[in-house]
Amino acid sequence: MKEQQLSQASSSCAGCGVQLQSEHPERAGYLPESAMGREPVICQRCFRIRNYNEASSVAVDQDDFLKLLGSIGSTDSLVVHIVDLYDFEGSLISGLQRFVGNNPVLLVVNKIDLLPKAMNVNRLRNWVQKQAKEEGLRTVDVVLCSAKRNMGFEHVIEALDKYRNGRNVYVVGATNVGKSTLINRLIRDYSDMERELTTSRYPGTTLDAVHIPLDDDKAIIDTPGIVYSSRMTEVVPRSFLGSLLPDKPIKPLVYQLNSSQTLFIGSLVRFDFVEGDRQSFTFYISNALNIHRTKLERADELYADHRGQLLGGPTLEELETIPAWTRHSLRVKRGENKDVFISGLGWIQVNGTGGALLDIYAPKGVKVMLRDSMI
Repeated sequence: MKEQQLSQASSSCAGCGVQLQSEHPERAGYLPESAMGREPVICQRCFRIRNYNEASSVAVDQDDFLKLLGSIGSTDSLVVHIVDLYDFEGSLISGLQRFVGNNPVLLVVNKIDLLPKAMNVNRLRNWVQKQAKEEGLRTVDVVLCSAKRNMGFEHVIEALDKYRNGRNVYVVGATNVGKSTLINRLIRDYSDMERELTTSRYPGTTLDAVHIPLDDDKAIIDTPGIVYSSRMTEVVPRSFLGSLLPDKPIKPLVYQLNSSQTLFIGSLVRFDFVEGDRQSFTFYISNALNIHRTKLERADELYADHRGQLLGGPTLEELETIPAWTRHSLRVKRGENKDVFISGLGWIQVNGTGGALLDIYAPKGVKVMLRDSMI
């Protein structure tokens, strides 16, 4: 019945051109049944932008997103890539440079408010630039900010003014990086919203994006968020995201471990210190997650008996929906300063310099890797 009513009213949004639907609020083109009689017929996302200067994130799968990126390469635009500092490698768009061509890329690193306040900002910016370069991304600048806490946003505006040069601005990013929050700030601070919302479709694709008009006949183009299944945030039940994603500065947790000791991070991840001298490990994860220490020889039994209960994390029933663990064996060489990065969960800093052999058990598909220490 809903679909029939929609087809009678209009099959596509008059704002952004996306196909309308009334079944899935989290997807593109959602229109509540109660709004079907309005003129013009626009999706909920365009309605919020037009009436409240508020954008909401819409996600697409990886293949569709790559088609979208390919269309940007044929334009003359500024590309603003928003990443989550807390999940840097998990939210960085791999291979972005080859899709956007010669267009300049401004890297906006969001959620810096989650780090300890004593963090050296210049060191952090240098770390970001180095990591981005290793991923093959050439950036004209790196801006650190927190859209949610209104930290550093003036630098985002300054960078747009400096690098836009009268061009359109394409905003790209993964889901859960704070893209919609930043877009909302840009709408309020940088866009002339008294004009009608203009839209267009990308040629050769079925994707749609919202064009937010600027006062020089150009636009900020809000693209759908890409879903990376390699992030823990895409694996856990949505009801558990509040515990997984910190919303205030992280209080690092330091554990002194001997070899053959294990730490469980809730019931989601197992951290085995297999071999190495006694040393400390600093955990930068949501403080809502429980960490439980045990001996390596008891780890299997403890997990079998207490996952989803004593160990914390999702319930037993919810854990059944999460992929089974895969082991990642990582060796930190003597003298190296490394983090164990677990996408969507956070990272563990290896504080010793004598080397270590670590086994990390995480749901299959979740990105686990060694990287140079951030802090």
